[in-house]
Amino acid sequence: MKSVKGKYYFGGVHPHDMKNIAKDAALEVLPMPETVAISTSQSLGRPATPVVSAGQTVKEGELIARADGLISSDVFASICGTVTEIKTENGANGTDETFIVIKSDASGEKSYLPPLTDPSADEIKARIKDAGIVGLGGAGFPTAVKVAPKTPVDTLILNGAECEPYLTCDHRLMLEKADEIARGARYVAKALGVEKIIIGIEANKPDCIAVFEKYDDIQPVILKKQYPMGGEKQLIYVTTGRKVGIGKLPADVGVVVQNVATCYAVCEAVELGKPLYERVLTVSGKAVQNPKNLWVRVGTPVRSIIDYCGGESVTPKKVVQGGPMTGVALANYDNYTHKTTSGILLMTEKEAAAEEPTPCVNCGKCADVCPMHLMPMNTAFYAAANDFDAAAQYGQTMACIECGACEYICPAKRPLIQAIRKTKAALRNKK
Repeated sequence: MKSVKGKYYFGGVHPHDMKNIAKDAALEVLPMPETVAISTSQSLGRPATPVVSAGQTVKEGELIARADGLISSDVFASICGTVTEIKTENGANGTDETFIVIKSDASGEKSYLPPLTDPSADEIKARIKDAGIVGLGGAGFPTAVKVAPKTPVDTLILNGAECEPYLTCDHRLMLEKADEIARGARYVAKALGVEKIIIGIEANKPDCIAVFEKYDDIQPVILKKQYPMGGEKQLIYVTTGRKVGIGKLPADVGVVVQNVATCYAVCEAVELGKPLYERVLTVSGKAVQNPKNLWVRVGTPVRSIIDYCGGESVTPKKVVQGGPMTGVALANYDNYTHKTTSGILLMTEKEAAAEEPTPCVNCGKCADVCPMHLMPMNTAFYAAANDFDAAAQYGQTMACIECGACEYICPAKRPLIQAIRKTKAALRNKK
């Protein structure tokens, strides 16, 4: 289907995309690690509850932690071997997480679900839940909840924007696994009971746009290269013209959005019975020897990923897990990947934003670029005084999508996202 141009939306920024570092690196499979440490916190919502114990032998793909409630997801062994311990330690985001540590026995034994042939909508929904699939664009919202909206929908939008600088994992997946993504999208559409499928792809990926123009049932929409074009509400507006109000969900305007990598995972879960325990991530930045796009098993040590890429070319100023706009800085390589880990970036001093913040000059640039029409400077001002109710009232903090555009544009280099997250956490704890 011939592509069409998307609409314009307010706000956003235009950082250097830095895609050229890794976009030509074809997908590679990272060798099976000797040991993995799989967090039970693999999605938005509650951590899963371990169903294995130390000393137990598990197969690749076997359930090791069961979802705790609706907003949670099952967790699976990413390698075959023996559970050596279940421990609690600090995760990359600074909170305590429970990790199930598995030592490989290299047997290669797998435990998959039975493949489905011509599944019904209900069978697809059940398989998505049983395979522990979550949104792989970064948020990690359980996909089983998304494909069971409480209001009728008529459109499925595939998010192929990948607007975060440096990240090229979705780019390579769209180029090399387009058929699987398309089939996965059709399964999701069937589960939703919709026929209209749209895929939004930024204009800096003309090769991906060309690939998806060959499908008669998927409408490619060319998106302007603008961050955060991949934000859910922004993507819905530029592809359909529908506006999702503050406090509303995409389903309220008849739309469901799924990342292209999520659709690929759905295809594998339906056709192969494979649970979600590995994903593609990008290793990039000018401080890594060999940038790559890798298939990586959940729970893989970050250190072993960097070693596979040849190690550091120079000492990095900052190491980021995820994208540079929304990811978290790592104190060291002693961390492990999650279902939602889209990248590991080794950034030089020239690449990393490492300036000390100075006082706010009230320039208003953070409000000018906010795609949600918020006042980030107000959140930061009141959060600094620990007046989180005022921060939420005058900054409308709870509507923030944490895209980082405000902090990127701030000439004083204020830690605006830190203030926003601090405010949200304080209000959640109060509630």
